[in-house]
Amino acid sequence: MYLLNNSNKMFFTFILFFSTLIAISSNSWFGCWIGLEINLLSFIPLISSPFNLLASEASLKYFLTQSIASINFLFVILLKMTFLKNFLMDNFMSIMINSSMLMKMGSAPFHFWFPNIIEGLSWFNNFILMTWQKITPMILLSYYFNKNFLYLMIIFNIIIGAIGGLNQTSLRKLMAFSSINNLGWMIFTIMISENLWIFYFLMYSFLISIMCFFFFNLNMFFINQLFINNIPPLIKINLLINFFSLGGLPPFLGFLPKWITINFLMNNKLYLLTFLFIMMSLIIIFFYIRITYSCLMFNYFKMKWLKISLKNNSLWLMNFFSMISISGMILSTFLFL
Repeated sequence: MYLLNNSNKMFFTFILFFSTLIAISSNSWFGCWIGLEINLLSFIPLISSPFNLLASEASLKYFLTQSIASINFLFVILLKMTFLKNFLMDNFMSIMINSSMLMKMGSAPFHFWFPNIIEGLSWFNNFILMTWQKITPMILLSYYFNKNFLYLMIIFNIIIGAIGGLNQTSLRKLMAFSSINNLGWMIFTIMISENLWIFYFLMYSFLISIMCFFFFNLNMFFINQLFINNIPPLIKINLLINFFSLGGLPPFLGFLPKWITINFLMNNKLYLLTFLFIMMSLIIIFFYIRITYSCLMFNYFKMKWLKISLKNNSLWLMNFFSMISISGMILSTFLFL
């Protein structure tokens, strides 16, 4: 609602979406760089707030990290123009461009800024940062990538995303490490086919949007709020369903894109990578189960801090999203038959 009532925010949101289209439809690297810069300069006013010190700090950190990635990218573009006929530089330049794009989307091992910035943002800005802001770097990555380098980055992402989330008490940081893990899957899907990446990205965006919508409506930022606050049992069950779907547990909707990716891995005899993907997904499902088990089973005897009261529209939407999460996998199984 704040976005709809604020013309500045609406303007910068429009520029944010438009800049992505500029970058991905450009026919030169320089045009892509301009699109990325417009994207950066339109996102900073959306996340900065004079009333929130954490948001101001997050916007400054975001600007610095994205500027470093942009400088690196521009340097490689100029280098590419200079050494156009030199094939020895090609390998180095592909790694440099890939590194810039990975840094822009918060991929491991360039991920150190990502959880810190997410911690200072609202749930709506978190959703944009975890979904829309990944589109441009991912598509630019698909244009010109170093296969061996990306395999290494995929392994980094899935391991750091799973291990990093184990000791987190903040829901925003938990979503950040989950995003890093999913980024490993998405980088692999973009190496396979763009259609599979689009499908995975849409599924992931849908599931992240549900989680952000839930936490925004419940006004929750930390794990202990899930069992200290007085949440209705139906909402707790909905949270459990969507957590499991995001983790990729069958028969929920989130399992479908992961299932297709694992099928491709097995068909191409990439057994070690398949093993890593599955094991790290199990770790992520473990800490989701830990949260939901505490939320459902933990009995807090003291007076509840806050009674959650939701509007009928919000409750109806939550139930609807949960139904899609449950039934999506069953419907898709019939489609494949």
